[in-house]
Amino acid sequence: MGAPEPNGHARAFEGELLYWVTFDAPQYDSAGDGPYRKAQIWGRYLRAGPEPET
Repeated sequence: MGAPEPNGHARAFEGELLYWVTFDAPQYDSAGDGPYRKAQIWGRYLRAGPEPET
């Protein structure tokens, strides 16, 4: 959902980026708030998924 943005939070790693992600299905957070359709995620919490089948 666009280009990553610099993470200016005091606990961010140097050069860490923020990414917008869109969920396949609406999600709730650990406090039960939501549903959320998209979120801004710190780069350290993202992992590559499996390669799509062709």
